Amino acid sequence: MSQNHWLANAIRIIEADYNRSADTHLIKLDMPAFPDIDIYLKDESTHPTGSLKHRLARSLFLYALCNGWIKEGMPIIEASSGSTAISEAYFARLLGLPFIAVVPVGTAPKKMAQISFYGGQCYQVAATDLCQAAADMAKEMNGHFMDQFTYAERATDWRGNNNIAESIFTQMNVERFSKPSWIVVSAGTGGTSATIGRYLRHQQWWQQPSQLCVVDPENSVFYDYYQSGDASLTIQQGSRIEGIGRPRVEPSFEAAVIDKMLKVEDNESLAAAHFLSAKLGRLVGGSTGTNFVGVLALAEEMQQRGEQGSIVTLICDGGDRYQESYFDHDWLREKGYEVPERVASMQSIYG
Repeated sequence: MSQNHWLANAIRIIEADYNRSADTHLIKLDMPAFPDIDIYLKDESTHPTGSLKHRLARSLFLYALCNGWIKEGMPIIEASSGSTAISEAYFARLLGLPFIAVVPVGTAPKKMAQISFYGGQCYQVAATDLCQAAADMAKEMNGHFMDQFTYAERATDWRGNNNIAESIFTQMNVERFSKPSWIVVSAGTGGTSATIGRYLRHQQWWQQPSQLCVVDPENSVFYDYYQSGDASLTIQQGSRIEGIGRPRVEPSFEAAVIDKMLKVEDNESLAAAHFLSAKLGRLVGGSTGTNFVGVLALAEEMQQRGEQGSIVTLICDGGDRYQESYFDHDWLREKGYEVPERVASMQSIYG
């Protein structure tokens, strides 16, 4: 098969997979504590690979293919805390390509099992060595390092074409407050926040402005970079909320498109994940908890100012992947988290 024919077929396979997939649901959350503020959850856990990263993996593959970076039979290597690697392993299998995920030590076992399920291999390193190890491996194997942390913000068409921002606004069209006051996301690569932030600015010439709030967990430099503008910031410990937060400022993180950032304690993230899981009747991941802490903070601010409106955030992935960690009470106690106490406090405040 010629390279051009292989490339055309590879793109067709990815587009066919997209056409077989419905859009993700937008869930309206019942929150009696905020009668004049409607809260919505864009449920990205319903993608075929179970997370928000399915959109990113599709975009990264198409971007790399159309740039001529991926050839037939070429190994694909990615640095990932799990969810991106799961989704990329899925697309690599569709195209018949070997896939290796370079993951941080301590990645949830169920995530690594899912990477293996799609035919991928896992290689564990320290969180601070992730990208360099993946780049070195790609060079040694004559493969392609997908490099989500560099290319996430440019691989997705932020103007529309059914990206996540356009999908949110389409689904919100006939709601009570159809133009969200805030969209709240967390950042791993920064690709989602860049896509949404750019889309909001592109749309503001004709409609009521919406604002973007990015929430950042402990052991991440994004919030500090947003405050200081110092892109050289680094720390030596990785985020304990899998999938978000970084020990360095990644090229895909675009601070200029963000209207507000909030720093969220890990205890609060995990308590919010437990609280929201009880509200929904199913488990959500830790990064979704981080998002929800931001939603509650903004809703309280709006309520204090007497404002009405809506807030939209994301269910990044399901909590089933974290049953041996975030939803294991023995694990939480061992790590020193105070989740039950904080969940009880949230229940008393928000119902």
